[in-house]
Parts: sequence; C-alpha cells; structure tokens
Amino acid sequence: DGEAYYRRCLSILAEIEDAEAAFRNAEPFGLLRIDASTLLTRTFLLPRLPEFLARFPRIDLQIGQSDRLVDLVREGVDCVIRVGEPPDSGMIMRRLGMIREMTCASPAYLSRHGTPASPDALDGHQPIGFVSSRTGEVLPFEFTVAGKTREVRLPGRVAANNSDTAADLARLGLGLIQAPRYRFEKDLADGKLVEVLAEYPPSPTPLSALYPQNRQLSPRMRVFLDWAARIFAEANL
Repeated sequence: DGEAYYRRCLSILAEIEDAEAAFRNAEPFGLLRIDASTLLTRTFLLPRLPEFLARFPRIDLQIGQSDRLVDLVREGVDCVIRVGEPPDSGMIMRRLGMIREMTCASPAYLSRHGTPASPDALDGHQPIGFVSSRTGEVLPFEFTVAGKTREVRLPGRVAANNSDTAADLARLGLGLIQAPRYRFEKDLADGKLVEVLAEYPPSPTPLSALYPQNRQLSPRMRVFLDWAARIFAEANL
C-alpha cells in the first residue's frame, strides 16, 4: 500500500546516504529506527543513551518498545533487539549477549505449596505459563540437571503472552515463574519474590539484534550495535 511504498522509498534513500558516507569515510549520521522490549530498553539502554548521543551527535534515534513480531521492511524499522532464540525469518542476526534465567515465586505461594527441592519435586505446583508468540503454545519449564537441559511440563491454570503480565501473576502468588534474572532483581531485594531451585537454573536465553538481509549494515547501525553489545556485556546479564 501507499504507506509501505513510502517507507521503502525512505529506506532506499537512507541506503544511498549510507553508501556515500562509507565512501567518504564520514562520521555516522542519519535516522536509526530500532525496536526492543520495554523492560530491556528501560533497564539497560535508556540509562546509557546520553553517552551514545554525545558520542555520535549526527545520529537521530526512533525507539519502539514492544515484544511483538515486527515487519521491519513494511514498518520501516532498521533493526529489532529480541530476547529468545530468533525464528528462521531470513533476517541477519547478531548476538548481543546471553541472559541468565531463574525460577522464583512469592513467599505467599511458597507458604501454601512448599519450596521444591529439585525438579523432581514439582508435583502439585502451579506454573505461570508463558505463551510463545511464534507457536501459540505454552513453553515448558527448563532446568539444568547434571549439565544437561531438562524440560518439565506442568499443568497450570494461568498463562500469559506478555512478560510483564506474567511477572505480575508471580507477584500475586499464583505460581512458579521462570524469567530473566534482571526482571526480578528488585523483587528479590524487596522480598516480594524468592528464588527457588537455584542449583538447577534454566539455560541462558540469547539476546539478538535482527535486521533485513537486503539492507546493508549502515555505519549508524554498526556503531549502535557495537555500543549495545558493550552495554549488555558490562551489565553482566
């Protein structure tokens, strides 16, 4: 449609500008459109954004915050930063880091159901399921047992396709949850949630940047991704 055509024209013009800048070995410049999950953006990227803008004064940013599937070409987005194993979408992928996961629950939940001592002691426990945006199915829990990943599927009453909603369900005492550790650092410190099965952590989750194959890696995107990779490395995800 007209909107998609307009955005594609903008993309072509940006590619021409990038080619000219690369030929002249000029300072990176222009508009960069990125999309990343809300919590990831607010926790890691926004606090350090002033230094990036100061380092590259000719780069402008448009920051989208979502966990949904984004049509990069149609929506005119240069790259997305996503948690989880990227789908086979034909996009170019750059790994930005690996995120530590954990299992936890509220004190109220544990007082009712007890604290499991191992993945074999989960009978009768309620999981807070997370619905995959790719498959529409609830993801199993994962535990590292004797150096190998074990999947455990528990029957549960509540599930969500949004990570913020799933976190709220855990705080309400409705079940065990597995999520990135950074999401619950404050809850753990405040005693609102308690880590369980720490000896059997879920496998780490990849953090990746994706951008279209038919779009060259522009100087502004390259310096942004280099900066983002450094930020995530320093954060000790």
